[in-house]
Amino acid sequence: MAVQIQEVEEVTPALVEAFARLVPQLSRSSPPPSADELAEIVASPATVLLLATDGDGDGGAVLGSLTLVVFRIPTGGRAWIEDVVVDEGARRRGVAEALNRRALALAAERGARTVDLTSRPSREAANRLYQRLGFEPRDTNVYRLTLEP
Repeated sequence: MAVQIQEVEEVTPALVEAFARLVPQLSRSSPPPSADELAEIVASPATVLLLATDGDGDGGAVLGSLTLVVFRIPTGGRAWIEDVVVDEGARRRGVAEALNRRALALAAERGARTVDLTSRPSREAANRLYQRLGFEPRDTNVYRLTLEP
């Protein structure tokens, strides 16, 4: 299987359908994004939505996705990798590695000095991949505050 990685440039019904299938595999508490929400992600200059497909991209089955966020702060360019998900039928085929390698290249091209991500300890395969790619655990606390709409 040849994995192709592409930047999403437009939201199609097939893309919305792919996220309806992928997001529940990533999170049980977050609903899949609507077409409008995907369009907002694609239109933002700070985010890059990457898609892994099993062909040349057009019409190929969606195998996974990754969101890269690149932003500037006073101490330099930074990037975050978020919401990495690979369809359960395509796991252990190098899809996540291909997505992450493309994201790291894009982050460097856009001037990021560092790239951060988080991964639950229970995701052992993902954590091995991140370490193999050169990510190192940080001695820091991650805090979250949930804002109610």
